[in-house]
Amino acid sequence: MAINCGIIGLPNVGKSTIFNALTRSDAAIANYPFCTVDPNTGIVTVPDKRIDFLCDLYQPKKISPSHMVFVDIAGLVAGASQGEGLGNQFLSHIREVDALVHVVRCFDDPEIIHVNGTVDPKSDVELITTELILRDLETLDKRLHKTEKKARSGDKEAILEANLLSRLKTALSEGHSARTVSVADEEIAILNELTLLTQKPILYVGNVPEDDIEKGNAFSDALMQVAKEEGAECLIISGKIEAEIASLSPEDGAVFLEELGLTETGLARLIHASYKMLGLLTFFTVGADEVKGWTILKETPAVEAAGKIHSDIARGFIRAEIFCYQDLVEQGNDKAIKEKGLLRLEGKDYLVQDGDCVYFRFNV
Repeated sequence: MAINCGIIGLPNVGKSTIFNALTRSDAAIANYPFCTVDPNTGIVTVPDKRIDFLCDLYQPKKISPSHMVFVDIAGLVAGASQGEGLGNQFLSHIREVDALVHVVRCFDDPEIIHVNGTVDPKSDVELITTELILRDLETLDKRLHKTEKKARSGDKEAILEANLLSRLKTALSEGHSARTVSVADEEIAILNELTLLTQKPILYVGNVPEDDIEKGNAFSDALMQVAKEEGAECLIISGKIEAEIASLSPEDGAVFLEELGLTETGLARLIHASYKMLGLLTFFTVGADEVKGWTILKETPAVEAAGKIHSDIARGFIRAEIFCYQDLVEQGNDKAIKEKGLLRLEGKDYLVQDGDCVYFRFNV
């Protein structure tokens, strides 16, 4: 999947620590700004208990869970939109991702430098948002200059575009993100073409100390309020705990989680929340050779889903044979699915649903 989440935030908030734990990699971590310059990219397995059931049932030779991509982007600072701290480079990296995971420092540690001198989640979020808004305003101004000329000549498409650009510029000038602006159906294509930074969906992640993982703290409470006001989701995790768990075997990690009184890792919650934010779902292909989860966007037609497996399958598509994962759980096996009439035949335009188990028939 090309769809990905960019991890952003100020320097020294724990982005690379969380990225390393997510991807079990070793992106550089240090106690100074701009330790990360070039973005680090990692493919992350999506935790899914359905895979375990399917594997127990089919005993496949190969197991391939669904996955998604995370990108660790260097920390932004005040003035990034004007090039401060390699800002132009970092903002271009943000433009290339589909959604944002904004990591915010919710811990006070004199040993770890804060670029603004003091921990203040609300101020930190506003700083990042302001830099993204300033870059978006620059994008809009360039586009408006060209569009308004055409609009004055009576060009209907230019008039539609100019109206949208003006509404976006007004909202941004008032400190609001582009995603807060209502857009008509006929304006969506124009908006998507702009690739505005503040149009991207966002998930806030408060990085708290180990002792505050259950109830959070005053810093994370402030971040929760910011997210609530924006209508965004916010998660609280401890980068330190996640890094420790990632360094352990799955068995030892499960014991450590139990000792902490947790049922799942913060990273599992982060992955699921990011998956949901991106509008993704998983369908399965199952059998003795392989059980595999495929990641697609919601509202994907069956023929496009077939193309995720191989272009030849989409090209020669005949039909999709489909049953629901939950029906399989309730019936126990494929034979019972067929006997109960739960196996469906669907055409090219069928919209694949989360948890569908699919076999594509096609001509070679």
